[in-house]
Amino acid sequence: MRNDAKVFASTGLDELHQVATVIANQITAIRVWLFRGEMGSGKTTLIKEVCRALQVEDVMSSPTFSIVNEYASGTGKIYHFDFYRLKNEREALDIGTEEYFYSGDPCFIEWPEKVPSLIPETYGEVTISIKNETHRDIAILIHDGEEKNRL
Repeated sequence: MRNDAKVFASTGLDELHQVATVIANQITAIRVWLFRGEMGSGKTTLIKEVCRALQVEDVMSSPTFSIVNEYASGTGKIYHFDFYRLKNEREALDIGTEEYFYSGDPCFIEWPEKVPSLIPETYGEVTISIKNETHRDIAILIHDGEEKNRL
């Protein structure tokens, strides 16, 4: 497992697009992506940018109430999860989360700390830290053990 990360400082949508492109370019090797950060840090906004980079044309929104949204892209389906409202992992299992995670389709997960035992061994991790109203630090870490997929 790799202990270092690629870190970006994002101050606007141009920089966010660059980060999204880095993630999108890894999508064939890494299908499950965890997005960590406090409420309002920009997790959903970054996921929308990644989806745009993957040619999603659907209207994208936070799946806070639906728990999972499905989008069509130029290469197939993409799943966007928001586990914020879950009380326990059982609720995630009840909606078939494991089937999504192991489907081979890209999965973007907000609030992954709510389902720690369900996360596959291979995943990308994006951590967003708020520095101030206009500045975010974004770190990307790949957990797969394969040198060729590391950033």
